[in-house]
Amino acid sequence: MRNLDKYKGVIPAFYACYDSEGNISPEGVQALTRYFVEKGVKGVYVNGSSGECIYQSVEDRKIVLENVMKAAEGRLTVIAHVACNNTKDSVELAKHAESLGVDAIAAIPPIYFRLPEYAIAEYWNDMSAAAPNTDFVIYNIPQLAGVALTMNLFAEMRKNPRVIGVKNSSMPVQDIQMFKAAAGDDYIIFNGPDEQFMSGRVIGAEGGIGGTYGVMPELYLKIDEYVKAGEMEKAREIQYAANEVIYKMCSAHGNMYGVIKAILKINEGLELGGVRKPLAALIDSDMAIVEEAAAMIREARAKYL
Repeated sequence: MRNLDKYKGVIPAFYACYDSEGNISPEGVQALTRYFVEKGVKGVYVNGSSGECIYQSVEDRKIVLENVMKAAEGRLTVIAHVACNNTKDSVELAKHAESLGVDAIAAIPPIYFRLPEYAIAEYWNDMSAAAPNTDFVIYNIPQLAGVALTMNLFAEMRKNPRVIGVKNSSMPVQDIQMFKAAAGDDYIIFNGPDEQFMSGRVIGAEGGIGGTYGVMPELYLKIDEYVKAGEMEKAREIQYAANEVIYKMCSAHGNMYGVIKAILKINEGLELGGVRKPLAALIDSDMAIVEEAAAMIREARAKYL
């Protein structure tokens, strides 16, 4: 059996960090990385959905990962999402990620064209072959990618010895059970939807990767602690509190990640910029929502920690 302990726990999805002109901010990336180290999370998931990856160039994504690795200094498990919508760029990012010493690479399936499963498997295996000494995580997010990880495709991918598990962001919690039952303890299943972090952990996910963990990591760390201790009522109460924050953040006109970055500026003093078009920027009326959500997080910390 493989040692998967470095993946078990709370792994925030890393946010895109921009300067005042909308370019990648190395300083912002390093500051956010140090923030995660200080908060005590298990690791970070870099250049995924929360990192606005589909709106960034290959060079942008290299700069982000280089600065994460520089600031992490080996103190975080780093999973680099390397999928682009073509094999050539994905392979380039996979090679780059391995050269930096990441713990794992990850990938969604190709989007837009509906490819047969053997083509999806080849796409994933090509980038895995480009990083032959690095673990590989399948990213299942059918509601956005338009393609679901089937049990047959998962079985095919497990023929690749570098595949260690699935980041499961499909909405049915049962999918975690299905993948876990099929793969066993030699693979790790990550819970994806943040609103059901507790549910995913209870049904078999050994860790979680989520886009809202970063704005309130203490709450998810506490949920994880209570789940491990079997204190489910306490875990559920905090999950409900975290969900209320998520619902509030999603009520803005602007994109949720813009709301999160504005909250991190208020609560943590981090300057991470806005979001990249075509994601919607915050408007003036959103600031009341930002302030309210930031206060909700502070109140939840005071109550539960």
